[in-house]
Amino acid sequence: MNGRGEVRVDPQTDPAENRRGGTAGPPSLQIFLRMAQCFSRDLAKVSHVYTFVDLFAGAGGFSRGFKEEGFKPVVAVENMPPVAETYRANFPEAVVIEEDIKNVHSLDILKVLEGRRPDVVIGGPPCEPFSRANPRRRKDPIERLYDDPVGSLVLHFIRIVGDLQPRVFVMENVPGIMDDGLDAVLREEFSEVGYDKIYFNILRAEDYGTPSRRVRVFISNIPLSPEKAPRKLRVIDAIGDLPEPDPIYNIPNHEPVPLSPRKLKKIAKLRWGEGLVRFKGYGGRVLVNVVRLHPYRPAPTVMGSSRFVHPFQDRLLTVREHARLMGFPDDHIFLGGRDVQFDEVGEAVPVPLARAIARVVRRYLEESA
Repeated sequence: MNGRGEVRVDPQTDPAENRRGGTAGPPSLQIFLRMAQCFSRDLAKVSHVYTFVDLFAGAGGFSRGFKEEGFKPVVAVENMPPVAETYRANFPEAVVIEEDIKNVHSLDILKVLEGRRPDVVIGGPPCEPFSRANPRRRKDPIERLYDDPVGSLVLHFIRIVGDLQPRVFVMENVPGIMDDGLDAVLREEFSEVGYDKIYFNILRAEDYGTPSRRVRVFISNIPLSPEKAPRKLRVIDAIGDLPEPDPIYNIPNHEPVPLSPRKLKKIAKLRWGEGLVRFKGYGGRVLVNVVRLHPYRPAPTVMGSSRFVHPFQDRLLTVREHARLMGFPDDHIFLGGRDVQFDEVGEAVPVPLARAIARVVRRYLEESA
């Protein structure tokens, strides 16, 4: 139920219709699911290789963390062609369904897996409708989830989780998704697909080895309290060893970002922590961009629209330097135009945080096998 008793989406892909009765759907889907459950449990016991599906996969920050902890990516859903190509390039072992998630049926995923139910489903639906930094965020929280065409994509994550019934799911978003009572609504939605215990785990990326600040909520059917890193990493720790951008070094995604002479003069005057651009977010909050980074502190939150000035050089950071601030290894490449690459980095789950979560998930799977 959408809080208003209204359903206005095609029943074949409508989350509400597909949720009724837990794992509702045609008999063929029910048979598929029962067979998959038995098969996946037997497989896990024999090989101890846990599999995961990544919905809203993006460039693969969430997936990278899980893969580094020994999980196997098997299916990813991503609808933007250059972003999907980026995922394929970094995770060739996974099948990428390049499609709008509204048009993806759970049987599409199970057919790719040949009936093998994944152990884990992860994903980060778009956060803009819920973000407090969005000046156009709707005032009515119900509208953010059910009426906003982007916000309602969360319901499709829930729909597919309900159909696949993984042992663990983890959904990433901004803490604003809990505002104004939406956390209770989300609990009800997950309960309708068979998950009665839901945990809203608020984690700070800088506590887990990410050299930039980022607060996100990870909604899961298990509590997530990863062990914190012994110390916080700083900007200098992340990018201090990178040379100035130049093709001779052959470092992927480390090309200079062009700047007009006028803007170059302005950024030359910036001190550490100062920003060149100010704008208003939701509720009149004043936010800044084009910030000269302080070398001995974690960087501010890296977003797709973020542009940072190097601490010691009068230039903007490259895509690779942004990726370093998000904990990506240098062999993780980003495809598409420059702005697309910046978006791929800024919209990702930081790799060290993803890995810390994956350790908790792995421990749970091993102890509950």
